[in-house]
Amino acid sequence: MKNILITGGSGMIGQKATGVLEANGYEVAWLSRSPQSQKTFLWDIHKQEIDPEAMEWADAVIHLAGTGVAEKRWTAQRKKEILESRTQSTALLMKGIERASNRPSTFISASAIGFYGLDTGTALMEESSKAGEDFLAQVVVAWENEVKKIEALHLRTVMFRIGIVLDTEGGALVEMLKPPVAAPLGSGDQWMSWIHRDDLVRMFVFALEKTTLQGVYNAVAPNPVTNQKLTQLAAKEKGKPYLGIGVPGFALKLVLGEMAEMVLGGSRVSCSKIQKAGFEFEFPQLQAALKDLFRH
Repeated sequence: MKNILITGGSGMIGQKATGVLEANGYEVAWLSRSPQSQKTFLWDIHKQEIDPEAMEWADAVIHLAGTGVAEKRWTAQRKKEILESRTQSTALLMKGIERASNRPSTFISASAIGFYGLDTGTALMEESSKAGEDFLAQVVVAWENEVKKIEALHLRTVMFRIGIVLDTEGGALVEMLKPPVAAPLGSGDQWMSWIHRDDLVRMFVFALEKTTLQGVYNAVAPNPVTNQKLTQLAAKEKGKPYLGIGVPGFALKLVLGEMAEMVLGGSRVSCSKIQKAGFEFEFPQLQAALKDLFRH
């Protein structure tokens, strides 16, 4: 397995994964709507068009593409974009695979712990836990169902339900530390299942190389923490003032609308399945993960 095709390659995780894979001797190409500095095959999700050479070239696909869920308020149009960017992109990949005479052997897809619901309380969620009923949970269910169709083409298929990715270049950590004073959101008691960006990238490489790996795995570190704990430790490592009084939930709802439920809720998610498969975390503890990120 040498040629790796990545969707969403220009994103935070896609760029990091590209660098790591190339450093490990893999050839990497991206699927994109426009030519990139990286080797690129063109596709257009809305027109459902894909370069037929993409799947002929690829030995494996890493599917990361999807409209950001936290970048804009959830209007009806935005919700449609969030759903269709995931389901239609996966359906288009399946079309490309079906048409290829030399199909890739492995398909690795991002998914999300939002599958379990926006607020699952203190219960520990495992891969066998039932899906939630809110908007994001139903998006993830629809997304995974499209990936299962690819699995039916007899490709080895892995889905990673990804938690809160910690990175200083974007995502939740950056947003949490934007205000002049860091403070928990709502009660601060909601659980946050996080993962260091480097461990997530290593997990994708692990899935490529461990050919017995198949099915759904939670991509979270072994030690989830509360929102209050994460905010407090992140502020300390960033050297930022911390106030232990939470931002009121009603204020967040005024600003964010329905999307506020995403930050006011939380979930404790287990990673024991991926650990039992042999994956070892470089950053199992939050404090060490934050120290590493802010050191760089």
